[in-house]
Amino acid sequence: MRPTGSLHLGHYHGVLKNWVRLQAEYPCLFFVADWHALTTDYENQADVQKNGWDMVIDWLAAGIDPNQSILFIQSQVPEHAELHLLLSMMTPLGWLERVPTYKDQQEKLAEKDLSTYGFLGYPLLQSADILIYRAKYVPVGEDQVPHVEFTREVARRFNHLYGREPGFEEKAKAAVKKMGSKKARLLNELRTKFLEHGETEALSRAQALLDELQNLSRGDRERLYGWLEGGGKKILVEPEALLTEASRMPGLDGQKMSKSYGNTISLREEPESIAKKIRTMPTDPARVKRTDPGNPEKCPVWSLHLVYSDDDRKKWVQQGCTTAGIGCLECKQPVIEAIQAELAPMRERAQVYLDDPTLVRNIVADGCEKAKRLAEETMRDVREAMGLSYV
Repeated sequence: MRPTGSLHLGHYHGVLKNWVRLQAEYPCLFFVADWHALTTDYENQADVQKNGWDMVIDWLAAGIDPNQSILFIQSQVPEHAELHLLLSMMTPLGWLERVPTYKDQQEKLAEKDLSTYGFLGYPLLQSADILIYRAKYVPVGEDQVPHVEFTREVARRFNHLYGREPGFEEKAKAAVKKMGSKKARLLNELRTKFLEHGETEALSRAQALLDELQNLSRGDRERLYGWLEGGGKKILVEPEALLTEASRMPGLDGQKMSKSYGNTISLREEPESIAKKIRTMPTDPARVKRTDPGNPEKCPVWSLHLVYSDDDRKKWVQQGCTTAGIGCLECKQPVIEAIQAELAPMRERAQVYLDDPTLVRNIVADGCEKAKRLAEETMRDVREAMGLSYV
């Protein structure tokens, strides 16, 4: 997660609740992506450190457990940068330019100069962040799936270039010749489409072609399956997207909760501030007077009831609002209480770290050390495969 400072309920419902669940099911690594922050905010580096520490406190407050997960800071594990550099040597420029979010972000952040190498290369840095730990799964929403697919392509190309068994290429080419010229030519075409353009349909067609052949030995067949995908030893693991349901947390104005909209409730916000914000939320414009009936669907408060209220409470709101049986302040009170109940334990957990900041720094230092050990193992293999192991 990029260090944007203290987190709000949108972060909690959209990401952190899922992280808390995942850490009980998998060994997880969560890191402060401070280098990523510089890809778009390279002119405003002053707040990166402070925002990073605030964000980690919010993670811990939300329930991320350093005894179950590894928490660290990206820039404190320099192997990320080394792998990014080495991957950049063999990643086609066109792959980066076609990442869906590249042009999208340039348009959304038009006020910033994003014509930099760092911004163009940030998807590859993301790939290095994943591949350095040989991660099997990456928890993402649907909008981030293309980034995982890009990472798979990078890993596949790296393994194709550097993961050979001795004589692998010659053995694979000899096996292709046994197929006959027509089928060999087709197999080569399909392989090129897959390896250079990431066309998964081409890979499926090539595998089906191999399945049909009867004159290949088992050894040749298995070698060609590996050859189609880049073959040989898989130094870098191709990760899979672990699709997560991104809960859309509504803000105080009914839009998506976001700092840029100024409609947030932070995870450590004081109870008085929370109550005041919700009490002053806009409601259905039709309810000018207490006796005017309203329509919950036109009221931002209803969006919060959908997150926090059970069926009985929702029926009470529907009935009370449409008949003017309840006032807007009455309607808001259960939401205030639900949010206060959700955030109270977070504030309590956060206070421990606010009172003693060395606790947070020790947790992160320990996490950096653990992450670095894992990263070093991968980099040993990467350097050896690329002929850079001067031992």
